[in-house]
Amino acid sequence: MSDRKILVGLSTASVYPENTEAAFRYAAEVGYDGVELMVWAESVSQDISAVKRLIRKYAVPVQAVHVPCLLISQRVWGADPVAKLDRSVAAAEALGASNVVVHPPFRWQRRYADGFSDQVAGLEEKTGAVVAVENMFPMRADSFFGGRERTAERLRKRGGPGAALSAFSPSYDPTEFGYRHYTLDLSHTATAGMDAMDLVRRMGTGMSHLHLADGRGASVDEHLIPGHGTQPCVEVCGHLVENGFSGQVVVEINTQNARTRPERASMLGQALSFARDNLR
Repeated sequence: MSDRKILVGLSTASVYPENTEAAFRYAAEVGYDGVELMVWAESVSQDISAVKRLIRKYAVPVQAVHVPCLLISQRVWGADPVAKLDRSVAAAEALGASNVVVHPPFRWQRRYADGFSDQVAGLEEKTGAVVAVENMFPMRADSFFGGRERTAERLRKRGGPGAALSAFSPSYDPTEFGYRHYTLDLSHTATAGMDAMDLVRRMGTGMSHLHLADGRGASVDEHLIPGHGTQPCVEVCGHLVENGFSGQVVVEINTQNARTRPERASMLGQALSFARDNLR
């Protein structure tokens, strides 16, 4: 067991629909160790000089950069996903962030998918950055029927997520291909119906980044406060501690239902407390 403190950051996506500066402010007020910068449509998230000003203003470092690879950010930093990954690693270097989080390519991004593993390996070798490929989830057939609670209950009764189609190449499970570094997302394991602890073991020492969240197995990605779903969040944190985890933990939760800023701060505080309590 390691005595090293595991840093706990806040994903800037966790404060949506508030902006990037709000994430820095919450991180400073609540007591996070840093932020993971989600690069998306908001202009400040794309402006490295503006982000540097936020680092100085709030005395909160950027621990990681998340590549703009969501469907809603397909045009952020241009249309070429190869160039966007390169630019994200350069942004991380400029901001002093050690980790870059990236999703597997979409199936229709054929040129990107064909060269993805070589690009990731080349960037790590050239820059020393950790490019951690994240586990995702398939599009489930039951996402078209009923609400989250109903589909989660259907999942439990069925013993699995049922018919699904992966939009990712070669797979939504990055361990099927094999990379040097991985990001584990516990909301994504819920939606995919995966055994999170089995995935942790398969990632092994290559797991360098954790998106700490939770899910109930609904057909959509929930990103609940850890401890509010069915995922083995306590067990995963315990595993990291016992095995001397030297990577980063980032809280990535959905706070869109918060009606006020104090309520959002409370949700972020609950998630941080969970992380601190279980990562000692």
